[in-house]
Order: sequence, then C-alpha cells, then structure tokens
Amino acid sequence: MENRAADPHGRIEGAMASVAAWDGARFLDIGCGNGFHLPRWAATAATVVGVEPHPDLAALARRRTRRSHNVTVEVATAQSLPVADASIDVAHARWAYFFGPGCEPGLAELDRVMARGGTAFVIDNDGSRSTFGAWFRRGYPTIDPDAIERFWSLRGWSRIGVDMGWSFETRADLEAVVRIEFAPAVADEILASHTGTDVDYAVNVWWRAF
Repeated sequence: MENRAADPHGRIEGAMASVAAWDGARFLDIGCGNGFHLPRWAATAATVVGVEPHPDLAALARRRTRRSHNVTVEVATAQSLPVADASIDVAHARWAYFFGPGCEPGLAELDRVMARGGTAFVIDNDGSRSTFGAWFRRGYPTIDPDAIERFWSLRGWSRIGVDMGWSFETRADLEAVVRIEFAPAVADEILASHTGTDVDYAVNVWWRAF
C-alpha cells in the first residue's frame, strides 16, 4: 500500500541515511512499483534505475518521473536485474521480493551488481512486535519472524528496527486497508478487536555493505 510505504515521517529514509548516503550515488530501486519513491532518490542521486516486473506499474513510474532526467525505469525482476556488474552504489527494496527464504536468486544478483563499498537495503514488516506485527502473524502464520532474522543474519545483513504508524481520517479508511492486506476472515477478526483509527507499526530495515 502506498500509504504504508510513504513513511510520512521519513523514519525509514533516516535509518538508511544513518548507514549510507545516496547523494551522488548510482541508485537502484528494486520493485519500484508506481515510482512513488523515485523522485526522492533522484533529488540527490547521480542516477536512479527503477526496476518493476509489472508493466502497468512501470508505466506509471515512468510517468511520475518524466521530468527527472536522471531516472530510468525498466521492466525486469530482482532475479535478473538490467544493470551492469558492479554498477550500483545503493540498492533499495521495500516490501518487494526480498522476504527471506526463497529470495536467494535476487541476493545473487545483488552480489553481481553492487559496487565495492556499496550498500543494499531491504525494508520489510517486523512481525515480532507492534499491533500490526500481531496482525501480520495472525494473517500469515507460516512466516516465522525468528526464522526471517536468522536468514538475514546468517548472510551478513544487519537490522535497524523502525517504529512507524498508520493514522486514518475515518474508520472506513482503516477498514478498507485492513481488508486489502488480509483475507476476509482475518480482517473481520482484526477489525472486531481493534478500536479507533490509529495503528502502531514496526518495520525492519535490513542492510549490508558490499
């Protein structure tokens, strides 16, 4: 959901910047979707490549960045990135493909494309804490937060925990998002047990230097 990824308080970007700056960098956004974040990277990066496997979303990303002359958007996957070896200084994937076990082909591609001294970031849900984390565990019981942490840690990635939140203008808006995120029966349980329009939310910013 774009409202989730937007991070209005900039906490995710702040966590990233505490590790590596992208000013003047060759930036790669893997799974860029409709290009929501591309203008932010383009404001200071030397070049930005957005990679998105869905052509319709890639078209929206191109439209969003049509005035940004340092941005290109390619239809491709994380397993086959359309960039040269050792050509990327900062890579970013937010709620896209890199969800732990099964993403090894994409990790191999990162090994190929990252320049020496570069940094890659993967942003995903932290299912071990927060109200949304409890919802996530209920909706996706086969995803073990401890197993996810072991997966990344064993591959040399470090974690920064980031606390965020959802705040909706109306209960109807909250209910609509919950019903998009979860299966109907789980959404019904969540909404029956939660009052108000605010939800505390935690994410992990995984990162690795190359």
